[in-house]
Amino acid sequence: MAAVISWFTRHRTAANLLLVLMVALGLMALPRMRAQFFPDVVIDNVSVSVAWEGASAEDVDGGIVQVLEPALLAVEGVEAATSLSRENSALVTLEFEPGWDMGRAADEVQAALDIITTLPEEAEEPVVRRGAWRDQVTDVVITGPVGTEQLARLADELVARLFDAGVTRTTIEGVAAPETVIEVPGQALIAHDITMAEIAAAIAAEITADPAGDMTGANTRLRTGTQKRSARDIAAITLRIAPDGSALTVGDVARVRVEGATRELAYYVGEAPAMSVRVDRSARGDALDIQAEVQAVADRMADTLPEGVSIDLIRTRAEAISGRIKMLVENALTGLALVVGLLFLFLNARTAFWVAAGIPVAMLAAMAFMYAAGLTLNMISLFALIITLGIVVDDAIVVGEHADARHRRLREPPMVAAERAAGRMALPVLAATLTTLIAFFGLAVIGGRFGDLIYDIPFTVIAVLVASLIECFLILPNHMAHALAHSAREHWYDIPSRVVNRGFRVFRDRAFRPLIAWVIRGRYAVLAAAVLLLATQVASFVRGDVTWRFFNAPEQGSVTGNFAMLPGATRDDTLAQMRALQQAAEALGAEYEAEHGANPLAYVVAQVGGAAGRGLSGSDTREADLLGGISIELIDADLRPYSSFAFVADLQERVVQHPLTETLSFRGSRAGPGGDALDIQLYGAEAEQLKSAAEALKTALGRYPEVSGLEDSLAYDKAEVILDLTPQGAALGFSIDDLGRTLRNRVSGIEAATYPDGPRSAEVRVELPEGGIDRRFSGKDAVAHARRAIRALGRCGQRRNAHRLCLGPAGKRPAAGDGDGRYFRG
Repeated sequence: MAAVISWFTRHRTAANLLLVLMVALGLMALPRMRAQFFPDVVIDNVSVSVAWEGASAEDVDGGIVQVLEPALLAVEGVEAATSLSRENSALVTLEFEPGWDMGRAADEVQAALDIITTLPEEAEEPVVRRGAWRDQVTDVVITGPVGTEQLARLADELVARLFDAGVTRTTIEGVAAPETVIEVPGQALIAHDITMAEIAAAIAAEITADPAGDMTGANTRLRTGTQKRSARDIAAITLRIAPDGSALTVGDVARVRVEGATRELAYYVGEAPAMSVRVDRSARGDALDIQAEVQAVADRMADTLPEGVSIDLIRTRAEAISGRIKMLVENALTGLALVVGLLFLFLNARTAFWVAAGIPVAMLAAMAFMYAAGLTLNMISLFALIITLGIVVDDAIVVGEHADARHRRLREPPMVAAERAAGRMALPVLAATLTTLIAFFGLAVIGGRFGDLIYDIPFTVIAVLVASLIECFLILPNHMAHALAHSAREHWYDIPSRVVNRGFRVFRDRAFRPLIAWVIRGRYAVLAAAVLLLATQVASFVRGDVTWRFFNAPEQGSVTGNFAMLPGATRDDTLAQMRALQQAAEALGAEYEAEHGANPLAYVVAQVGGAAGRGLSGSDTREADLLGGISIELIDADLRPYSSFAFVADLQERVVQHPLTETLSFRGSRAGPGGDALDIQLYGAEAEQLKSAAEALKTALGRYPEVSGLEDSLAYDKAEVILDLTPQGAALGFSIDDLGRTLRNRVSGIEAATYPDGPRSAEVRVELPEGGIDRRFSGKDAVAHARRAIRALGRCGQRRNAHRLCLGPAGKRPAAGDGDGRYFRG
């Protein structure tokens, strides 16, 4: 070590070459480093989802989850599995060992599913998805006083333009795939003696035209049929031709209607409808460049939009990244100015200059190390760079000051003083740096997803400290030797250091030394005072004066509110609650503007048909039409004297709750580890008692203004109708499978056909009218309808939380049924 330090100290070219190399590598790496909000995290899981329309959670658990779990747990590399059974679907999430090849894992999961043949026939094929990390860049909102279909076309055009510009990860939200619904009244089925399955088959046969080949020598292509996809064309499809030549068409037995683009999830900005386009960063994308490209595309497209239609970027994470980079630069310049200023006060100007030069050299070299290791500029790595600003020059200060002292006091030649100073300080400086490296290295070995997320902190700190050591012992001594060679004569720019040093010596001899002597003489009293001070601090913590918080989340500018309506509510009720949220937010913004001088609302987007942000617990089991929310973007935290949590507390007090609203919850956005601030688990009782206890607890806690986001994960369930086939009905040729298929077609409808429609896939469905379904399958009407639909013998009854229906006597023998929903005539 001493030989290496000596060689670099006396070899001017080697020290300067190493300096140029470190700076050049950093400057070359800096523009190539990607900027993003969070580091890339490998998600070591694979999910398997299976849809089973109309099945309850218990049916899904018994028919799907319990069949899939044994085969999936046998897949190599699986570390843990989580299964979720809910109405209409099942989800199995497999966690794999850290570092496992996830491509191989997905293939093996698919292979295990391929050998399973015992899933219910009505269940769809299992879908395998690999876990993926999505880093959002921005949301683009298109809104204005035009129709939703036109907004959908504008959103499609924006996505196409972004794709041409190289922005490939976009998702349109608020636009549903086109759907044509064939509503067939039950009376029409009886009157025309036709089934829903026959109608669906006839539509599927004529929805597309099939190529039939080319005629050789005639330069002619053959095609059978014509595409019939409009409502008028579908209504004209022939279902049956009578012996007299008359045709029965779809329009004769059904009403054909086309659903709107916002039938599922609909966004609103004020009274105007809106569409949202989410933009994510690709694996090798730069968030700053992507947002700049999105802004440029949006600006060009804004010139072509209809009057009153606007296109805005919200939730722009690139601003947070650029703000953190700006903070880093400002802190670096401030720190450099303070360090240089202090060094100029205690050391001569040349020594202070070379010591301060270690800051940019170490930072640039650390950038080169980070780029070589695949790290990016993100919130985590930038935070690590900021915290190293204060310690990066510690080593250089020690070596530089000791070299200056040896030259001045011991009268050693400049080269000898610099060499001996570096050699003598090498061991203590290296030991002190190693303690810091070990402390941060402990963060590098944390496993799991959280360890991957914070890995940039220890690596960045270690890279900066290693670069600082290289600069301190291999570059600084040579420059210090030349700086000390010019310190023999007094220079005017060294006047501040000479004045400060004279004052410091006076302070040291007259104040500091007597103080230390008194401390040594009264060491027991000093020790007692230290223990008393420590006890005072411990008591403050125990008493609660100093509160404990797992993660002190920085102030965020996003607020979300979600609500869920009670079963039986309509989409209009959900829309009314959404309007109440909008009015409350606008009124509160006006109050804050009158009180503080600025309206805190930067952008407000409301929605029905889905949840905003994180969403409510248990919302995945509710109907989409019963869900809604609001997303509020506040002005920058530096422009308002109140926090987003204070705004949330005032907002939830002002919202008028709809009579059919079950849950209304507001949340202020927070960064850091996920999860609720307080989670209470209730267990050990029936579902009804648990729900009552949860409601009582929410009512009690809702009186406190500091509490927000009150919600529970147990939603009110639906009534269940159970049909059993009696022995006499089975003897007449009916089966429970035929009965289930009949009712499934009538309640859930039949997907007749799908076809491409622009960037989406359109669907044609055959259904009963919605009002007819509600009337025939509820309470006593369900019994009466079942009697008319299938005439078998038996008895009927009803039990708690479910209607148990058996098919009663009819008096006449039914005709042979086809099991697809035909009404039988005696």
